[in-house]
Amino acid sequence: MKLLRYGPPGQEKPGLLAADGTIRDLSGVIADLSGEALSEAGLAKLAALDAASLPKVEGNPRLGSPVTGMKNFVCIGLNYADHAAETGAPIPKEPIIFLKSLGALSGPNDDVEVPPGSVKTDWEVELAIIIGTRAKNVSEEDSLSYVAGYAVCNDVSEREWQTERGGTWDKGKGHETFGPLGPWLVTKDEVADPQNLTMFCEVDGHRYQDGSTRTMIFGVQKLVSYVSQFFTLHPGDVISTGTPPGVGLGQKPPVFLKAGQSMRLGIEGLGEQTQKTVAG
Repeated sequence: MKLLRYGPPGQEKPGLLAADGTIRDLSGVIADLSGEALSEAGLAKLAALDAASLPKVEGNPRLGSPVTGMKNFVCIGLNYADHAAETGAPIPKEPIIFLKSLGALSGPNDDVEVPPGSVKTDWEVELAIIIGTRAKNVSEEDSLSYVAGYAVCNDVSEREWQTERGGTWDKGKGHETFGPLGPWLVTKDEVADPQNLTMFCEVDGHRYQDGSTRTMIFGVQKLVSYVSQFFTLHPGDVISTGTPPGVGLGQKPPVFLKAGQSMRLGIEGLGEQTQKTVAG
């Protein structure tokens, strides 16, 4: 099942992508894609619906983030062995956790701002885990039962702010528009193996990233359990799991984004995003 939210920013309605490629309106069934709607029981209720009986959404509406009401936008750093190698960083012994500002969250095809004064804005295609049930100190063995599904995330980053301005990584990760998510939440029953998904990112038609979740250092089960040790995860929360090699920072010489460019990125079975870069 592919769940989404459509409409102008701040006015999104819940929907699903039907088998025929049309968007069907879920606003008569649930208030939004948040809270109980993302639980196992809530998703089962949606899966039992006859999509053809739901109102068809006409045209080509804007897509927003496929979930709302999150409390935590969690990211994992240096979680691909081949990406760590391209940056010259050692393999982490434990997952590197940082938080992305909730204000960075945006729709999958919304414009991405290059902030004023930025010289090192970069791209990162990532597999995002979307939590469906409150998780606190959960075991690895049980951790997938707390997952609603998966989505594509672009962990846009300003590298100078992230690593050269002192303090934590967060300041380079949280600018408005730096967290495109979607186009939809794909429920976990449709993802046979989250550790075997191809993924890519292109800038102006040039493919920079061409990787696979196979090279993740810490997998989905480990990450959900690990993060839940440190703070409680809530329905709609996102864990963005790191990026494969090919980021701008890793090019020789490095390549960074400027206004007027386009990004296209996607993950096998989870859909694609397309963004234009604009001056912030």
